[in-house]
Amino acid sequence: MTGGDAATPPGQRILVVDDEPDIVALIVYHLAKAGYRVSTAAMGGDALDAAHREQPALIVLDLMLPDISGYDVLEQLRASEATQRVGVLMLTARVEEPDRVRGLGLGADDYLTKPFSPQELVLRVGAILRRMASGPAMPADVLAIGPIHIDRSEHRVLVEGAAVDLTPTEYKLLLMLAERRGRVQARGHLLQTVWEAAPDIQTRTVDMHVQRLRAKLGDAGTLIETVRGFGYRLRAEIARSS
Repeated sequence: MTGGDAATPPGQRILVVDDEPDIVALIVYHLAKAGYRVSTAAMGGDALDAAHREQPALIVLDLMLPDISGYDVLEQLRASEATQRVGVLMLTARVEEPDRVRGLGLGADDYLTKPFSPQELVLRVGAILRRMASGPAMPADVLAIGPIHIDRSEHRVLVEGAAVDLTPTEYKLLLMLAERRGRVQARGHLLQTVWEAAPDIQTRTVDMHVQRLRAKLGDAGTLIETVRGFGYRLRAEIARSS
């Protein structure tokens, strides 16, 4: 295998889940060329077994599988403590927005519609992995906004002292809103900084992640305000760093 991009840790494990051999071969070739270690599965049940056994950094997951749907695979991944933080890039032949929204709502980090550019897939994989590996951006270890405490040294979030399980993308989104609390963050800006995407790509992705983040934060989720027609803001009151 050849080396990957300098920004990408070499040798990270990627699990490709698709039942179309030609597509699998194409994805495997380009991911291996970028420096990743790649394994494959053609069935949803096999994918879940491989995810627990191999602990991949990211799963490229087709939503149309012969045994169980990719949605079911994704839901089970997020429900298991062993796999709930793995990155997931959905592949779907469905172009309808409700299908994409459902996948994002279940915890996918990003999606591509078929047919897709293999080079774009590799770039999307790299962007997700960089988000997952990104470190704290400010020197203070703990940021507190009302009942929300963000421990940047451990990448942990507590609400009223209770731990909240967030995906890496949800964590980075909350941290960005918290570090810029009181200031409105445009959807396009969030896509560029959290998702590392062009500002014209599917702002609905931001909306779905904010919706899921609010739900996980419970009552504290009301601190995230929607600024209609523009973006989101985390209220600045009762904010302190410790």
